[in-house]
Amino acid sequence: MLQTPRRARQVAALSLVFGAVLLAGAATGAWGDPGGPPHSPSADTARATGGLPADPAGAALSEQQAEHLLAAGGDRWGAYYSAQEYAEFSQGLDGRYPGVGLSVGRGQDGVTEVSQVAPGGPAAAAGIAPGDRLVRIGQDQADHLPVTEVVARLRGQGEERRAGSEVTLAVRRGEGEERELRLRRVLLDSRQVTAEQLGKGVLRVTVRGFTSGVADQVRAALRAPHAGVVLDLRGNSGGLVDEAAGTAGIFLDGGTVGSYQERGETRELTAPPGGDQRTPLVLLVDGGTMSAAELLAGALQDRSRAVVVGSRTFGKGTVQQPSRLADGAVLELTVGRYYTPAGRSPDGTGLTPDVPAGSGEEADELALRVLSGLGTRA
Repeated sequence: MLQTPRRARQVAALSLVFGAVLLAGAATGAWGDPGGPPHSPSADTARATGGLPADPAGAALSEQQAEHLLAAGGDRWGAYYSAQEYAEFSQGLDGRYPGVGLSVGRGQDGVTEVSQVAPGGPAAAAGIAPGDRLVRIGQDQADHLPVTEVVARLRGQGEERRAGSEVTLAVRRGEGEERELRLRRVLLDSRQVTAEQLGKGVLRVTVRGFTSGVADQVRAALRAPHAGVVLDLRGNSGGLVDEAAGTAGIFLDGGTVGSYQERGETRELTAPPGGDQRTPLVLLVDGGTMSAAELLAGALQDRSRAVVVGSRTFGKGTVQQPSRLADGAVLELTVGRYYTPAGRSPDGTGLTPDVPAGSGEEADELALRVLSGLGTRA
């Protein structure tokens, strides 16, 4: 499928639904009414947005004008949404959303692999498992598409973005034969946190995205007995920065979680005192670990609180802000970057794990060995 400039930007900015750092609405965990008070622009921001006002909220811009300004400014993650499109895209932050129940990531070899499968979903019912290769989606080779485009097609676009619509996939397990499957989308619960006991005191907590309330869900999951934790962020394309920072704070006794720039002004993210700094902790990451999930991984890595296992993360470290235009449409603009406590920005490069590992069971087993070395008998 040939992408128009608008579709390409929307696909890139789809991570705003599943994974971007949001400023407007982040404090309340809602996207309901983007806008807010105007900000004072820096010269860098004015140049980066191609002459757009510092805060275009309320501006009378047509779709064509907004697209032209985004193209002129070279804003890779910026996007224009009609009011209906924005309402559909923001569904994933708070509520249920249509999908087939799988997450994908891209390994260092460029192969698109299934990183997670939701129990009871259409993908699980079809026998798809983590580690399977996603060969095609529709008629297109999955490896030739950005990960965000693959995610967008799995969830559906336009009229297909609804329960009951279908998507065709081709998957392969190991050296086995390619299987073509036709899956029907269902409404999936937006609950993003699951936990399972792996035996010998190890608790694996999987976080699929940082929607509203996720930090509290992680905290609740950790009430289960455990002597060591594997925090699985594979395929996690991010979400609300406050939820990611709150999750980091569960494992830190105060101090810096990271920082972000909002139109040239640096804002610090800090953890409250009293977090658990004693329980051995391993983070699992892969090429599908994006944005706010990278912020969390970078914070715990820089603070020497966790050992990061897996493959290089995606590399999405910019901050977007939504503004409601006069006609109800929404314009997303990149307003800055975020940084780990050590001052690193993952944007464009991703984060390098402390212990490199392949995908699927290899990474799982290595995480357990590392956890054992940290003092947990796993």
